[in-house]
Amino acid sequence: MYYIVYPILYLFSLLPFRVLHLLSDVVYLILYYVVRYRRDVVMNNLEIAFPEKSEAERVKIAKEFYQRFLDNFIETVKLLSITEKQLNRHFVCNYDIMRELRDKGFKIQVHLGHQFNWEFANASYAANVEGPFLVVYMPITAKAMERIFVKLRTRFGTKLIAATRYRQEFTPYARDKYALVLVGDQNPGGPDNAYWAPFFGKMTPFVKGPEKGAKFNNTAVVMCKIMPGKKRGYYKAHMELLTTEPRSLPEGEITRKMISYIEDSVREHPSNYLWSHKRWKWEYVPELHEKLVI
Repeated sequence: MYYIVYPILYLFSLLPFRVLHLLSDVVYLILYYVVRYRRDVVMNNLEIAFPEKSEAERVKIAKEFYQRFLDNFIETVKLLSITEKQLNRHFVCNYDIMRELRDKGFKIQVHLGHQFNWEFANASYAANVEGPFLVVYMPITAKAMERIFVKLRTRFGTKLIAATRYRQEFTPYARDKYALVLVGDQNPGGPDNAYWAPFFGKMTPFVKGPEKGAKFNNTAVVMCKIMPGKKRGYYKAHMELLTTEPRSLPEGEITRKMISYIEDSVREHPSNYLWSHKRWKWEYVPELHEKLVI
């Protein structure tokens, strides 16, 4: 199957961005108006996050989200053939902070949320910053698609760490001056072993792993937000140092600051966030979760 699908996607990736975006527009009409993909989930999430906005305003954000969601998917295929020069035109970031930390000998953890286009971000970081650049990902069950996505995600030097084999695959890099990217807003496997904190005004569980990893490995912690550029298909990211001494911070402080940073960045560009996942599927039960609040 790989040898059938890969050549088709590679040829598809050679199309100009304007053609890819035209296709994205067509698929958007089908996905939003006909299939109505996760419309209820998206609108419910937006109602929780922005109760102060009118229904019309939330619908506008939802429509823009679906357009960006499809752009993200179609643009990701472009990574099969895009040149480094093209990539650096379409995605810019203040990488100096990463270079300075690496020059000073720090290991680095980068925390970010599900903002578009995170696949461009991963490729761009690897292309512009020296040293092991590690990204934790969830393997795809379909073997052909897994092989294709590994190929496009590693073209510029990214080292993938499967979440299902994290300990085994991370260990070879543990002593290196690595940069490890972690998406910090994913749902935890269970709500009873997570940090709980307000996220858009609603109590929400967050995984403990990023904070625990930063303290265990004594890494510098950098926050990152991704924003749409002035033109379609262009993005800019901003990195901000949180700490170079994670062990000096009280428990929960790193996660608390990450949550605040992600929420503020989403409020700046509401449609550039992944609203189709069930971020608030767990209910806060004081008797069970009060001791986990940070």
